[in-house]
Amino acid sequence: MRNIKLTISYDGTGYSGWQAQTNGRGVQTELETAIEKAFGEKRRVAGASRTDAGVHAKGQVVDFKLSAPIPFERIPHALNAALPATIAVIKAEKVPPSFNSQHKAKVKSYRYHIVNSAQRDPFGDRYSWRLQYELNVTLMKKEAKWLVGKHDFKSFQASDTRERSSVRTIYKLDVRKKGNAIIFDIAANGFLYNMVRNIVGTLVDIGRGYSPAGSMKRILAAKDRKLAGPTAPARGLFLIEVKY
Repeated sequence: MRNIKLTISYDGTGYSGWQAQTNGRGVQTELETAIEKAFGEKRRVAGASRTDAGVHAKGQVVDFKLSAPIPFERIPHALNAALPATIAVIKAEKVPPSFNSQHKAKVKSYRYHIVNSAQRDPFGDRYSWRLQYELNVTLMKKEAKWLVGKHDFKSFQASDTRERSSVRTIYKLDVRKKGNAIIFDIAANGFLYNMVRNIVGTLVDIGRGYSPAGSMKRILAAKDRKLAGPTAPARGLFLIEVKY
């Protein structure tokens, strides 16, 4: 029995999230179905990050056990033949039996896309949050720096059914403008429920002038979700990479 690590990407538009759902379509279920179809083995798959409904991934990492003697280089081809076009296996690797994609993860990196334009784009609108009003990107970059480091991010935590510490360490939070796109890159040792999208929504409120300069420091210290901005739409968020 081998422990297999997969790197996968997916368009989360039509899914109810990563996790298997009783009342929706989860990416996890699609992958488990493909494993059974390709290898004749019913296996449970664990994912590094439980992406929410509508969130995409370019570098999700999963692990599962497999007894079939198929060479590693053929695993992606076999699974991709059984997966829907919206999910792709990029790479397969053998890892030690102790490897767990979720618990062994050291750094997770996400990217959020905003398009600052009044014009609709049938393709761009699918993978970004389109905003018509002008945003002060220089101020957003300045305010984002307050979040780098180890903090209690309770102000950016959505209601959660799981009890967990709201203390996390953000290693990087970059805001950059490229043409009419505004891109947020954030890396941390872990994220709370809707944390990235709540941070983006708060920075947008600051960038459009709804919240004054200096708001991010005050909101972070308050540990109160009601003081932070709205939750940015899921369609603009991508899980980029998981490091171990």
